[in-house]
Amino acid sequence: MKQLEGTGVAIITPFKPDLSVDEAALRAVVRHCIDGGVDYLVVLGTTGETVTLGKTEKQLVMKTVVSENQGQLPLVVGIGGNNTMQIAEELKSTNLEHFCAILSVSPAYNKPTQEGIYQHFKYLNQVAPKPIIMYNVPARTGSNMLPQTVLRLANDCDKIVGIKEASGDMDQVRAIIESAPDQFSVISGDDFTALSTVLAGGIGVISVLGQGLPKEFSKMIALGRQGDAHEATKIHHALKDGMDLIFREGNPAGIKAIFEILGLAHAGVRLPLVEASKDLKLELSSFMKSFSKIHA
Repeated sequence: MKQLEGTGVAIITPFKPDLSVDEAALRAVVRHCIDGGVDYLVVLGTTGETVTLGKTEKQLVMKTVVSENQGQLPLVVGIGGNNTMQIAEELKSTNLEHFCAILSVSPAYNKPTQEGIYQHFKYLNQVAPKPIIMYNVPARTGSNMLPQTVLRLANDCDKIVGIKEASGDMDQVRAIIESAPDQFSVISGDDFTALSTVLAGGIGVISVLGQGLPKEFSKMIALGRQGDAHEATKIHHALKDGMDLIFREGNPAGIKAIFEILGLAHAGVRLPLVEASKDLKLELSSFMKSFSKIHA
């Protein structure tokens, strides 16, 4: 899908100190990403703490991002879960006028078989008003979408246009890329393997760290897509400590700490997640200072 090539970012949902949605901070995050040169924005993903947002809050987040974006970048919205019929109703009832695609995660907790995963996405394909990007993240869902299942869906379902692949298994990524139909896109869902995925033939990434350092992450992916592995790898190595740090105490605690360091948003997260520790914030602050000196 042409609109989703390059660097997408799964943006946070900033909260005020009382943990209500901070619209002003969300607008600042969107501007930071647009000014930093990312290619598209993903709202209401895992990084957006969607599972702790109410229906009205989700609508507020979508409305705020659409308003601040003003049509500048393509927008993707996360609509997924482990109740197939409920997701289908949400797909039909949500106003998706300003969104080019839906990101839908493989069902978590239920631990469906591969046939169950296939039937889940096949059903969503029948009711979705927009193209679907499947999301495979075994560390969160408890089950892995195997390449055979992904390829079966890619060939059988007209609205399923790609996969955000976050298994971290490059053999699996390559197996999908090598056998996928021409119009089916493989997008990295893992900052650590983003460059490797692009060099293997993937079209880009939906990144977490990329929203904190949009200019550098976007440049790395662009160089990778141009085949300049040497220069892209240099940036990857410079970013690697940041990748390690932001996930050390869970996502999005780490990336929210970076936005606090940048002065754009409060670092608070909603339970059962907890805010990044003082020690982690100090390490992230040191990383950001050293990184900015090198890339000034």
